[in-house]
Amino acid sequence: MKHYDYLVVGAGLYGAVFAYEAKKRGKEVLVIDRRDHKGGNIYCEEVNGINVHKYGAHIFHTSNKKVWEYVNQFAEFNRYTNSPVANYKGELYNLPFNMNTFNKMWGVITPQEAAAKIEEQRKEAGITEPKNLEEQAISLVGKDIYEKLIKGYTQKQWGRKCTELPSFIIKRLPVRLTFDNNYFNDLYQGIPMGGYNVIIDKMLDGVEVELGTDYLANKDKYENIADKIIFTGPIDEFYDYCFGPLEYRSVRFETEELPVENYQGNAVINYTDAETPYTRIIEHKHFEFGTQPTTVISKEYSAEWKVGDEPYYPVNNDKNAALYQKYLDKSKEENKVIFGGRLGEYKYYDMDKVIESALNFVEKELD
Repeated sequence: MKHYDYLVVGAGLYGAVFAYEAKKRGKEVLVIDRRDHKGGNIYCEEVNGINVHKYGAHIFHTSNKKVWEYVNQFAEFNRYTNSPVANYKGELYNLPFNMNTFNKMWGVITPQEAAAKIEEQRKEAGITEPKNLEEQAISLVGKDIYEKLIKGYTQKQWGRKCTELPSFIIKRLPVRLTFDNNYFNDLYQGIPMGGYNVIIDKMLDGVEVELGTDYLANKDKYENIADKIIFTGPIDEFYDYCFGPLEYRSVRFETEELPVENYQGNAVINYTDAETPYTRIIEHKHFEFGTQPTTVISKEYSAEWKVGDEPYYPVNNDKNAALYQKYLDKSKEENKVIFGGRLGEYKYYDMDKVIESALNFVEKELD
């Protein structure tokens, strides 16, 4: 059996960046993934000309010029700007909270009026030291915005009452006293034209890839196939949950093609009331300004994670931080396995941060 310099477990963004850089330096690399496709959670499925973000909306944004230039060598990006809309029982509000939101909510016209209204509601609440997410939100933006645009959505997202969630989750709610619907403050933003598969395919061009292959189920076959193993799966699963499983939130998608050209007029609409069971609807064609005769939508349902489910968002609280530290300490005993990416490092990473982390590791490991 052929021997490799590196076995990369996981064909997602972190694994693909490392494999590309290693191959560029003349290393023999094998990439394996338990799924039947490359790209991890940024994989796009083509449906009648529409690139469907199979694992939820992925909008590339960064202020890191080095990362932006790096990713632009693999694809051209369009000018998509993330401007989500909140739907509260049929009332539509712009996000993040800005003058458009405040005008719709209260009829205020000037930034001074909006600031005064928020301050008035803060004072009414009389919260000096927020003890939970509800108190934190009210003390930042007042009761009206909390009740309509935060409470229901957040409780669906986390599966817990806002009074049971820690305040740090929304320590910094973006509040803008300008008419700016751009969700991100980053300098660079867009969607790769042709979808994210374009990027992953170019990164892994010429690299050996085996799909539908579970490393942990075939450890005997793969653990001695390479000098080093880059593992981008869940670190707790690698160690067979010996200290117990880390917590995640999961997401379930209901995706359907509809016989209309335009279903909701925006790529992302959040449903912020508690009664609507899903958290948001994504209309995929709007990411690339599609003009196809049909459209594809995905309803997202937040779910409690259990072993065997797809892990999406790490639950970064004190309990999980202590548990992750145990796994991290154990991983330091490894002499040939390196953990990377959001599951390997148990971090909520945006795509630019995944690339940054992978490039930092490449520098340390290969240069």
